[in-house]
Formats: sequence, structure tokens, C-alpha cells
Amino acid sequence: MELSIAALASNLLAPTILFFVLGLVAAIARSDLSIPEGAAKFMSIYLLMAIGFKGGAAVAKSGVDGHLLSALGAGVVLSFVLPFVAYGLLRVMTRLDGLNAAAVAGHYGSISIVTFVTAVNLLEARGVASEGYMVAVAAAMEVPAIMSALWLAARKSGQVVMGGALLRHILGNGSIVLLLGAFAIGAVTGEKGLNDLHPFIVVPFTGVLALFLLDMGLSAGKSLLANRKDISGGVLIFGCVMPLVGSLFGLAAAKLVGLSDGGSFLMMVLSASASYIAVPAAMRLALPQAKSGIYLSLALGVTFPFNLTLGMPIYYALATLL
Repeated sequence: MELSIAALASNLLAPTILFFVLGLVAAIARSDLSIPEGAAKFMSIYLLMAIGFKGGAAVAKSGVDGHLLSALGAGVVLSFVLPFVAYGLLRVMTRLDGLNAAAVAGHYGSISIVTFVTAVNLLEARGVASEGYMVAVAAAMEVPAIMSALWLAARKSGQVVMGGALLRHILGNGSIVLLLGAFAIGAVTGEKGLNDLHPFIVVPFTGVLALFLLDMGLSAGKSLLANRKDISGGVLIFGCVMPLVGSLFGLAAAKLVGLSDGGSFLMMVLSASASYIAVPAAMRLALPQAKSGIYLSLALGVTFPFNLTLGMPIYYALATLL
């Protein structure tokens, strides 16, 4: 078992994390460093396809059982409940009104797939096994949090845009479709399919992730600079406290359903992360009056860097300790 300090040092010195820090520093220093939009989109598609396919192949090898179903159920419950916890903390720690607090809270029940991919990569680098079906759990945790946020917003203000367009937008989200589709293909083709795609799916994965995190660092830094006037001290503190609170909920759920140390770590990461892709898009459509600069900067500019640098070593230490 590694001590949290040793895990922190190891995590901070990982090339993928250092490339994120490089992008963050470059953006804050107002460097003209940039990644072409088309390249960034290709990298996101590649990472989702690779992690989904590998997860499906792992399930094909181990089989579908009650553990998978219980983990899926735990993920759905966490995604639905955590926005209520986040909303309560926001109302205590910040001066955000009910509408903006609800919009922010929805991000903290859903997940950051890039944070999840980074966590999976760190486990693989350390040789720590985890349940392959955690990819499916990640996908299942995208939508319930959005529903919780919309309920909170409707209860406080009534300013919610509902209807078929929103439902189609949520269910047709490209990240979810690709992740689940690749997972299904990996489950069908199994180990043979993984061997066939090994040179493309496995070998370049860490390098592509490092380049993608460089772009994410640039995006996070630019978002913080552009919206710094809307981010108060209380909001900043919330962005670091809520991941820790969420991770404890994730740890409790993981132990309840009997996940391994690696699986527990991934459940904690999912519960601690904040969506900056699916949920912001849904909030813009459903809650157009909410300030996007607050929830996007908080999820991408505060919680995402916190999880990558300080959070994941803490979660790993707790998962292995208990």
C-alpha cells in the first residue's frame, strides 16, 4: 500500500499530468500555444473509443454477473443523489441563487470521462487491476444528475426548458453513444478483437492522452481567465471540497457492492469528477438563464485540475487503505 504522499508525488510526475500542467501554465501566461480544434476532436473520439472497447473486451473475458448489475445500480443512485448534496453545500458556502446553484450541482453528479480515462491509465501504469465494466458505470452516471439538477431548478424558479428536444439531446450525446457503442463492440469481439486493434487501441493510448490533456490544460486556463469575475472564494473552495465529499460517497458505494481496490478507486473518481461536456450542453438548453461561465469554469478550471493533481492520489490511498 502506498502512502498518499508517495502516490501524490508519483501522480504529479506522470507525463500525462505534467502535460496538463504545461497547458494550464501556458494559458494563464497568455501564450499563443494552441491545439487545432479538429485534432482535439479526433483525440477525444479516439480516447472514448479506446477506453470503451477495452472495457467491453474485459467484460467479455470475465462475463456478465450480479456484480456488474449492482455496480450499475450504485452508479445511477450516486449520480441522482450527489447533485442534492452539492446543492446543499453551494447554498451554505456560496451566495449563488437557487437557479445557478442547481445548474452547478448537476455537474457534480455526472462525470468527467477524461478524468476517468486518466484514472484508468494510471491504474494500468501501476499494474493495478479493475473491473472492466466500470466503463458502463461511467456512461450510466451521465444522465441521472441532469434530471436532479432540473428538478432542483424547477422547484426553486420554474425556469426550466423541458421536452423531447432535451431528451433527444441527452440520450443522443455523442460521448455516451461512442462510449457505449465501443463497449458493446469490445464485448462482442472479445480478446480477439482487442488483439486485432492492439497497435491502434493500446500502444498509442498514453501519448494521445498526454496531448489531449495539454489541450485540456489550455482550455481550463482560458476558462478561468475569462470568467474570473464570476468565481468567488466560496465557489473556488466548493470546487475542491465537493470532489472529496463525492469520493467518500463513491467509496461507500464501492465497498457496499464489493468492488476491488482498483474498481473502488474508479468509483471514487467518477463520484468526485464534474462533467464539462454533456451537462453544460444540457444546461444551456434547459436553463438558459443560468450563468455558463460559473458552472463551466468550476468544473473545468477548478475541479478537473484538483482531481488530476491532488484528488486522485487521495482517492487511491483511501481505496487501498480500506
